[in-house]
Amino acid sequence: MIRVRQIKVEIKKDTFDYLQKKVLAKLKINYKDLKDMIIVKKSIDARDKNNVLFVYEVNVELFDEEKILNKVKSNDVVKIEEVIYKEIKKGRVLLKERPVIVGEGPAGLFCALILAENGYNPVIIERGERVEDRTNSVETFWKKGTLNKESNVCFGEGGAGTFSDGKLNTLVNDKEGRIKKVYDTFIKCGAPSEISISNKPHIGSNILKDVIKNLRNRIISLGGTIMYHSCLTNIYVENNRIESIVINKRKRIKCDCLILAIGHSARDTIKMLYDKGLNMDSKAFAVGVRVQHKQDMINKSQYGKFSDDLPPASYKLTYQASNNRGVYTFCMCPGGYVVNASCEEGHIIINGMSNNERDGENANSAVVVTVDKKDFGPNPLDGIEYQRKLEALAFRKGNGKIPVQLLEDYKNNKISDHFKSINPSFKGKYSFANLNEIFPYYINEAIKEAMDDFDNKIKGFGNPDTILAGIESRTSSAVRMERGDSFESNIKGIYPAGEGAGYSGGITTSAIDGIKVAEKIIEKYSNKNL
Repeated sequence: MIRVRQIKVEIKKDTFDYLQKKVLAKLKINYKDLKDMIIVKKSIDARDKNNVLFVYEVNVELFDEEKILNKVKSNDVVKIEEVIYKEIKKGRVLLKERPVIVGEGPAGLFCALILAENGYNPVIIERGERVEDRTNSVETFWKKGTLNKESNVCFGEGGAGTFSDGKLNTLVNDKEGRIKKVYDTFIKCGAPSEISISNKPHIGSNILKDVIKNLRNRIISLGGTIMYHSCLTNIYVENNRIESIVINKRKRIKCDCLILAIGHSARDTIKMLYDKGLNMDSKAFAVGVRVQHKQDMINKSQYGKFSDDLPPASYKLTYQASNNRGVYTFCMCPGGYVVNASCEEGHIIINGMSNNERDGENANSAVVVTVDKKDFGPNPLDGIEYQRKLEALAFRKGNGKIPVQLLEDYKNNKISDHFKSINPSFKGKYSFANLNEIFPYYINEAIKEAMDDFDNKIKGFGNPDTILAGIESRTSSAVRMERGDSFESNIKGIYPAGEGAGYSGGITTSAIDGIKVAEKIIEKYSNKNL
């Protein structure tokens, strides 16, 4: 098979037939030489605002590939091998009990899927609700402020990404076919087929809920079991090996293979595991605010005169502040909402969410500042305590609601009293507050500097009327659970996985890590008596 790269197509001529003509011209062949052509990637080149282009990569099958390759000498035309997800060979160690997966986010779901497809009949325990019921709990919280501590934007079937944008971006090199496995699975479960070719794929929160439900049903059909309202509250270890677990402080079940896909917000579970001797360390993360602009302004800045002809624009910005803090935008949601993502009483956290259509009036993204051990201390759980203190401050300053401030007032250290040119897009109640009183000085100063710099990159980003909200504190896990080459922790039979364990960030990388953990388990254990 041949991969053809850098095929540039004018926005107004974006049809498959025209693309095919461009490919044939690049290969210097006729239609009769072509067996098949499949689009594998589509992106937008907007560096020249007067000539914005689509850029494609395609795979082509030809009747005489070697002849064409010898004739066309170009770095944009290369021979490739199709990436296919491998078959996993089963190990020889007898697995006596069904493997138990804690958490039904992307890492847990895809770990369960691979185990189920190979006959291991996994059990998922999930502290929250099924995605249908979870959606009702979240909507009630946003409307009435009634928090379900076990089933919310952070906890429940699908994980935290379910109430985000369903972004699937990743920089992982997919030599083993795991990304293709993830995307193919999502598409089979109802995701748009475009995710397989987009350079910035997303599903959207509205569609992702049905995708998760279909994936759950597939796992069950293959022999998996899912237990809801089931929180891991204790573990028993014998001879440095997991022996059993306790669910909801009362139900003890035998377990010789435990996968910890708990997500980045299961702080009670992390504390219990630390107290039980699971090796972990704190890790750097980032905290900050979430900003809202008019999506139309972002579109015009990114695409110029072509803004009406293209999907809602996104961006990714970075800045090194004068105090040596890294500042960057994170989880940009075109046409989306800022949502109250709290999961703990007396604490406020926020996130961004978009539906598949991304047709909301505003764009939003986190603007966050890096922090590490010098800020929060040397102990493994110090990073979590740092987050909690800021989240509690945000709750108090916002009187239990999302604290909000205009950029001009944030810079002038005064509380705003009304919105101006931007109509706010929130899910959950909000109130005006002074964000300067939530963050340490070094974070406030870094954000203010960065907003000025970002305004030079996207005209209008630093508009005085820009809406800021706090706080964004769960950019990634504050801990990393140690694991070796076998992916086991220091306690044998326990496999940390995904974002909560510190090994991924986002839906796709978490799903990939879940797959990797499942592969290690299958390569070690035999399941013939399950």
